[in-house]
Amino acid sequence: MRRAEPLDDATRERLLRGAHHDPHGVLGAHPAPGGGIVLRALRPYARSVAVTAPGLRAELYDEGDGLFAAVLPLTGVPAGYRLAVAYPDAELEIDDPYRFLPSLGELDLHLIGEGRHEELWRALGARPMTHAGVTGTRFTVWAPNALGVRVVGDFNYWDGTAHPLRSLGGSGVWELFLPGVGEGALYKFEITRPDGTHTLRADPMARRTEVPPANASVVHTSHHLWRDGAWMAKRGVRPVHEAPFSVYELHLPSWRPGLTYRQLAEQLPAYVKDLGFTHVELMPVAEHPFGGSWGYQVTGFYAPTARLGSPDDFKHLVDALHRAGIGVLMDWVPAHFPRDDWALAEFDGRPLYEHQDPLRAAHPDWGTLEFDYGRKEVRNFLVANAVYWCQEFHIDGLRVDAVASMLYLDYSREAGQWSPNEHGGRENLDAVAFLQEMNATVYRRCPGVVTIAEESTAWDGVTRATHHVGASGFGGLGFGLKWNMGWMHDSLEYMVKEPVHRKYHHGDMTFAMVYAYSENYVLPISHDEVVHGKRSLVSKMPGDWWQQRANHRAFLGFMWAHPGKQLLFMGQEFAQGAEWAEGHGPDWWLLDPSYSAEADHRGVRDLVRDLNGRYRSAPALWERDTVPGGFAWVAGDAAEDNVFAFLRFAADDSPLLAVSNFSPVVRHGYRLGVPVCGEEWEEVLNTDDLRYGGSGVTTPDPLKTEPTRSHGHPRSLNLTLPPLATVWLRPV
Repeated sequence: MRRAEPLDDATRERLLRGAHHDPHGVLGAHPAPGGGIVLRALRPYARSVAVTAPGLRAELYDEGDGLFAAVLPLTGVPAGYRLAVAYPDAELEIDDPYRFLPSLGELDLHLIGEGRHEELWRALGARPMTHAGVTGTRFTVWAPNALGVRVVGDFNYWDGTAHPLRSLGGSGVWELFLPGVGEGALYKFEITRPDGTHTLRADPMARRTEVPPANASVVHTSHHLWRDGAWMAKRGVRPVHEAPFSVYELHLPSWRPGLTYRQLAEQLPAYVKDLGFTHVELMPVAEHPFGGSWGYQVTGFYAPTARLGSPDDFKHLVDALHRAGIGVLMDWVPAHFPRDDWALAEFDGRPLYEHQDPLRAAHPDWGTLEFDYGRKEVRNFLVANAVYWCQEFHIDGLRVDAVASMLYLDYSREAGQWSPNEHGGRENLDAVAFLQEMNATVYRRCPGVVTIAEESTAWDGVTRATHHVGASGFGGLGFGLKWNMGWMHDSLEYMVKEPVHRKYHHGDMTFAMVYAYSENYVLPISHDEVVHGKRSLVSKMPGDWWQQRANHRAFLGFMWAHPGKQLLFMGQEFAQGAEWAEGHGPDWWLLDPSYSAEADHRGVRDLVRDLNGRYRSAPALWERDTVPGGFAWVAGDAAEDNVFAFLRFAADDSPLLAVSNFSPVVRHGYRLGVPVCGEEWEEVLNTDDLRYGGSGVTTPDPLKTEPTRSHGHPRSLNLTLPPLATVWLRPV
């Protein structure tokens, strides 16, 4: 055994400061000039290092700065050799990380280079595995601008000197397999920027994180065994736009403050099932540093927030909801990300996930950064992320946040703050292409999943298939559903008016039918409408407490009958009077019998339960939701009366009549024309029922039609309309 040829000064300096692109070419075992095998290890703070193998133990020479090396008189590298490392207070025998070939395959690298790796989370990040017969964790990260990358963690006392990663060609990916590191280990990547400085970063692909405000990534392996096979098998059998779809939106950390994912699994499915909602929509679950952002400023796109438990705990919650027959939608936020210096911003020392142009990178409203949708690796990161949640967590739908801010180059920007696209327009062509690819990929890979756009403009073809080109010249964006922000705004504008003034705003309630079939719509009364001084739904309503609740109930009855799917935010199902605040969540005490009369808040909750039940059993309200033949006005112009009456039709043309009286007076002898489809019509639902807190103006017995022509129909009903109420009727 002899001393090894010393490293040249430049190589030694690059290795020690974490700026070497190929540490495996320097460390580990290699044929030595003049014969033998040179073995070099980098072990800072070690007193000595020896190489061991069956029948072999050889002490390496100390070269200073934690480098140890020697030339062994061998003809080949000893198979499975190990390192015996002596520290002042301990001696360890470990596998040498630098004796392993890359654990990432050529196909993975090719797909990453093409921006087409649809299971990117299997290639990048921290992956526990057995490699060449040794158990450990493979660490991989995309950092194309880095001079070098090292992994640091609790397994190396947060000093990455001994653990530099190698660059895998022109892919921009860095890789290191670390033997002996397993699930639960904390880690980050130490990146040497182009200017030589260092930055410590959480893993963009981390599948688990520390509990905020701590922000290290956590090595994770899932052990959850799914039990929702029956749900998954039937999911998507009926197209979502032809199926009942009523959504309970909630913020998991504040629904019942203090509950974990597993504790939520014991309470949430039963509550939602009892109320009859078909789905829950979870405000963003992905990890975020600031709870006050409600999850909309994401730093860990691949990790459920650790505030409520582990990724497997979150899977347990989804599993429980599925076994209760409830679909799970999740808010997904690909429009922007925060500037935290340990996360994605200038990740490897230069703009990487964000756009190179500072004007394109900075989001003008939220102090965040916008993704560079034109960069194939960034687009891949986001498309794979959408697939990840649906595939790995069995999520049934993604509600994509802030789509409008992605689609327009001039979104919230003044003249001079944006540049037109190559055609001179304001459309962000890269974002359009990204959304089309995301939707097409999710629908192809995850049958039965629905994507939903929160898009607040009149962009043409949000829910049109990507291969169908519209008048604008763009293909459809490919979403399954779109939030109808116009309906929400207009209808609430009407409802906040005193009844005496509503006749002047009648068109606010009817205008949505002018464009109702331009897209597949969801009618959203979401968290955005009950915060920041906008007041809760019941508190928006005019009048005294009885009238406010009556308006609230009548509006919900109108909403559930209107074309489009329904979404209601937590707390509004029992007429919570206060705005939502993430610090304390819904005012559950309002449902306590010792606090209020049964009809005050529990009555409204009973109405929501009945709305969902009657809705699900009435195909007229959902089978033809997206075609004009499923709807017909009976009285759309009764402005003086504050009355709206319309028919909904099932696929077999069986009708349901919905009548809303938004005035506080009983209207006797109110005649409405109906189709000839039966001698009698019965009341299916009446929001004025005493059980709901109403005045009890109901019609318990079937009504006979009369041969009096009205509203274009040969027969009609003579109704008594209750005050501030919605009534549903159907033929007996």
